[in-house]
Amino acid sequence: MDVVVRELDSPSELTAAARLYRSVFGYTQPEYGVSPRLLAALRANSGSVIGALDPAGTMIGFCFGFSAVDGGELYHYSQAAVVDAGAQGLGIGRRLKQAQAQTARGTGARTMRWTFDPYALRNAHFNLNVLGATGVRFLPDYYGGDTDRVLVSWDLWHARKPGAPAGTVESPATDRAALRAGLEQRFATGARWTGVTRDAGRVTCTFENDES
Repeated sequence: MDVVVRELDSPSELTAAARLYRSVFGYTQPEYGVSPRLLAALRANSGSVIGALDPAGTMIGFCFGFSAVDGGELYHYSQAAVVDAGAQGLGIGRRLKQAQAQTARGTGARTMRWTFDPYALRNAHFNLNVLGATGVRFLPDYYGGDTDRVLVSWDLWHARKPGAPAGTVESPATDRAALRAGLEQRFATGARWTGVTRDAGRVTCTFENDES
């Protein structure tokens, strides 16, 4: 499929992006929507508002983010990235992240951050193994009850350098409580989550020491 990934610029595109966002996540409550006006403001103020459009011009992927500062470090925070169910598995998610990274570099950011559900192993594989981002912090109940997240950091200028091994966390793939306990314990030592594998119903999370 010949897909175009680019910054969105028209009100109709921003509205289509907001609609896709709600559709992919299944949001029906208005408070969980994304405002096209907010997207327009982000686009004009060092944010990222990027879409993937199929040959017919239909929005099949979308991501957005904004510039942020932590301890004097400028970074780009990717709030969300979504791909229509019918277009998943085509590499569109990776292309969206790469386009977002290019926008972030233009603001002077050296890293990009975002959060993901650590129990969604497909997302963990994409973030850690495919993109080369690193899990740096465990955030229990980030959005309220039962919404654990892991914060990742992605170096926008250099490939990830291997650190000293800091051990692994192993658990049955379906045992969320065991995986949560292991992740919390490992992150508490300052280690960084760098990889994940799933084999024979078990998940293994690989950690390295933080050498930054």
